[in-house]
Amino acid sequence: MDLILLLPVLCVVALPGGIAPAPLAHTYSIVARDPATGEMGVAVQSHYFSVGPVVPWAEAGVGAVATQSLVLVDYGPNGLDLMRKGLTAQQALDSLVRADTSSDVRQVAMVDAKGNVATHTGKKCIPDAGHKAGNQYSCQANLMANPSVWPAMSAAFEKAQGDLAERMMQALEAAQKAGGDIRGKQSAAIVVVKAQASGKPWADRVMDLRVEDSQDPLKELRRLIRLRRAYILEDDGDNFIAAKKPDEALKAYEDAAKLAPEVAELKFWAAVSMYANGREADAIKMFREVFSHEQQWVDLVPRLAQVGLFPNDPKKIEEVQRQRPHSRLERGR
Repeated sequence: MDLILLLPVLCVVALPGGIAPAPLAHTYSIVARDPATGEMGVAVQSHYFSVGPVVPWAEAGVGAVATQSLVLVDYGPNGLDLMRKGLTAQQALDSLVRADTSSDVRQVAMVDAKGNVATHTGKKCIPDAGHKAGNQYSCQANLMANPSVWPAMSAAFEKAQGDLAERMMQALEAAQKAGGDIRGKQSAAIVVVKAQASGKPWADRVMDLRVEDSQDPLKELRRLIRLRRAYILEDDGDNFIAAKKPDEALKAYEDAAKLAPEVAELKFWAAVSMYANGREADAIKMFREVFSHEQQWVDLVPRLAQVGLFPNDPKKIEEVQRQRPHSRLERGR
């Protein structure tokens, strides 16, 4: 009788037949391509610590891969490499499955830059396990509480509105609502890349967010996505400033602040940019709001002036610093 050795502390299984130990990333995930934008991505949740570095893989202009169950992580980078060389998702997956002597315990899904989808659920994946593919997406799951999880993901994704990240998040939330991982929940991740590669991989990732360990990883992942969207808007504002479009910049900065009102730093840097580009009145209002919540930003203004990031004019610096709220003692003087 073959012996399967469970190492719960490391979350690793030593497979029979001398196969190398494999991480236990039993989970549910979705790989997808947005037909409208060409963006591709992976979203995943699991009762497994730090699922983000293991399951989701994506590259702009190439495709996306989810590798899970008793994971052979190689499917991720190797699948992308084969698709980069021109193989379709199905051709890449077939090639890797043929070379894997333990493919029966793997679950892998791929989507290529043209929207072709391929999925493999090994017959020895722990039940309930299965997948459902649709137009330019695939939902897959194993070790689930019941077999309704991946169909629920598929239905939610097809009905969802919004960008790719939002639609994939709704698929994950539907999976959890349908029962999810029989063990519970612990970590989650989402990766979204642009349709075309720019030659700068760091600039091609629209989202790359991870929740390593949480009692409610999907709730936390939603919070991180909201913050990421706010910072994207802040970047848009900076780009409008560089293009000498201050009205558009102000709108982007205001939208960023509304999306993440708890992050005073977003509004501070927006104020710095607006003030330095001739919109002092708008900036003064922003500075006043920031200083009313977090006064440490007051002392940063002259430091920015020292390095050319704010007008090095004592009167202007004083004007900004006067926006801080005064103590009751100071007001009584």
